[in-house]
Amino acid sequence: MLSLIGNLIWWIIGGLLMAFGWFLSGCLLLISIIGIPWARSAFVIAGFALMPFGRTLVRRDVVTGQKDAGTSDWGIIGNILWFVFAGWWLCLGHIMAALGCFITIIGIPWGWQHLKLAAITLAPIGLTVVSVEEAERLHGVRS
Repeated sequence: MLSLIGNLIWWIIGGLLMAFGWFLSGCLLLISIIGIPWARSAFVIAGFALMPFGRTLVRRDVVTGQKDAGTSDWGIIGNILWFVFAGWWLCLGHIMAALGCFITIIGIPWGWQHLKLAAITLAPIGLTVVSVEEAERLHGVRS
């Protein structure tokens, strides 16, 4: 129930706008065939940015137990290209939203969510969304 309340407030204080930014990034990347792998990651993060409370991001190879293109060396190259072309402005948007949330004491939890998303914008390829409970079960990560 607390996750639902947190997510509803999140939409009002920047979450909806930032999720739209991630979605727009994915749509722009779909214009070229080369951008499809980055678009996939952008859409995954858009869904997470829409409802981050109660969920977290983990590497796909931790969930599936096997490497794929996003969790291999190709994923590192993809993340570098992502940051150069799209990641920096999404990071800036999350940082600005976090600063707006930190103005009040009540907004601090939402500001931390924006900062977590800002960090994710640096290298989103190879990540997948799971519940916090699933992440703890997988490798003891606390969100």
